[in-house]
Amino acid sequence: MNTIFSRLGISRRPWAATGAYGAVVVVCIATTFAAASDLLDLRYDLNAASEILTRLQGHKVGSGIAANADSVHGGSPLLEGKTVTVAGADLLRHVSVAVSKVGGNILSSQVDLQGMLAKNGFIGVILNLEVDQPALQLLLYDLEAGMPFLFVDQLVVQAPMVASGQRRMRVTLAVSGQWEGGR
Repeated sequence: MNTIFSRLGISRRPWAATGAYGAVVVVCIATTFAAASDLLDLRYDLNAASEILTRLQGHKVGSGIAANADSVHGGSPLLEGKTVTVAGADLLRHVSVAVSKVGGNILSSQVDLQGMLAKNGFIGVILNLEVDQPALQLLLYDLEAGMPFLFVDQLVVQAPMVASGQRRMRVTLAVSGQWEGGR
């Protein structure tokens, strides 16, 4: 061991030993702060995930932004209706209201009660609509952020034809939601 120190010149230079010791202490302190920072980030992520889980389960969250969001988008997370047909009409109504709120125009609609996810209690609706480009983002947010929980399964957007003077985009939108009677 003495040979290692003599090769490094530490045995003849005590200031080098002091500097090496100080560097090791600084590295240990930096590692401790990095680990503590990672733990705080993980705790924040855990709290956020717990809050989302609580909201998904339908429980009230204490206070703050999440509670305000629930009061704005109140209601059941599942589609309501005594029969699957009524639930499909409820889904179509939710989507139609969202389209009209952003100034869109529904060209055609089709309720899909027999889709691939129907056995899991999901009901779908397919819409062809016209909407302005900035309003499309608002529409998608309104559908996915509100209650009941709705999922955009398909989105096909056709840009407006400038030559024909058309200013609105044509959109094909497939939206689904889970029916409470389908559980």
